Amino acid sequence: MRSHSYGYEEATQEEERKHVKRSHDVTPRQGLTGTGTAFGTFGELLQGVLPGDGGDFLVTLPVARWSMATFRQDPGADGITVRPEHKKKALRLAHLITEEERRPVRGILTVSSVIPEGKGLASSSADLVATARAVAKSLGTPMPPRRIERLLARIEPTDGVLYPGIVAFHHREVRLRAVLGSLPAMTVVGIDEGGAVDTVAYNRIPKSYSTAQGYEYARLLNRLIDAIPRHDLAEVGRVATRSALMNQPLRYKRSLEPMREICSEVGGLGVAVGHSGTTLGVLLDSRDPSCARRTTAAAAACAELADRVAVYRTLSFSAMRAPTAEPLLTA
Repeated sequence: MRSHSYGYEEATQEEERKHVKRSHDVTPRQGLTGTGTAFGTFGELLQGVLPGDGGDFLVTLPVARWSMATFRQDPGADGITVRPEHKKKALRLAHLITEEERRPVRGILTVSSVIPEGKGLASSSADLVATARAVAKSLGTPMPPRRIERLLARIEPTDGVLYPGIVAFHHREVRLRAVLGSLPAMTVVGIDEGGAVDTVAYNRIPKSYSTAQGYEYARLLNRLIDAIPRHDLAEVGRVATRSALMNQPLRYKRSLEPMREICSEVGGLGVAVGHSGTTLGVLLDSRDPSCARRTTAAAAACAELADRVAVYRTLSFSAMRAPTAEPLLTA
């Protein structure tokens, strides 16, 4: 399958190099402020490994939860500081960007987010993408997706939240595989089993997939490649549920079977999970006239399983071009 970026790579690597070299005025300036945002995801529609040298991959499920970063240059500051202080990865990224720009930059980076941390909702990835965009705007430097990928690869495995739409993404390599398109909005009634997962530590754990599993993941990816442009939410839900089941040996979720039962009872599409996190959610078609009733019923049933129940809405991207991702397996 080919990789497609559909105009997201606004600057080539050569353009990046030219920009890094052209900064002759290195005088810090007061008050130049840049902001950036990035959405989170509700886990993944699919996550696994592809056969041969295909590598680890995931398929994103963007939701309307956001991280926002603001970077304000201040020559009177003591270097670069971050608020809140525990956002160390964002601070490291800000330093990497300013080092590339070869400027003596000082200032304050503020990161705020409504995405719960350590739950498999791409909170860290969203923080970093928002930070990259904020620092770049403050400095007046281009920050195309390829540059963000290259920078984030030096920090941690990353979700594909730097791209609008649903994408297949190599999270360990921090590399886009393909843009799959956009879907009509779905409602996700989610629960949190508790605790938190360190994404970096989780991705260091060796995961042994059989050859047969690799080919099954490839078939599941093919099904999404076919279903997403057709807006076939039922098929998307079936793939998400199968991926959640296949992930049980790696990150067991005690609530998966009860959530599948709830999904069936309320007429849901399927169950999506944070494969490396603690969240599970019932997918519902937001266009369905009975969606509000189904959401209420699902939330009430979920409240019997967990203390924390939240309702999310997936994002649609109407301006996207139709994708042309090719099937991975043709036989």
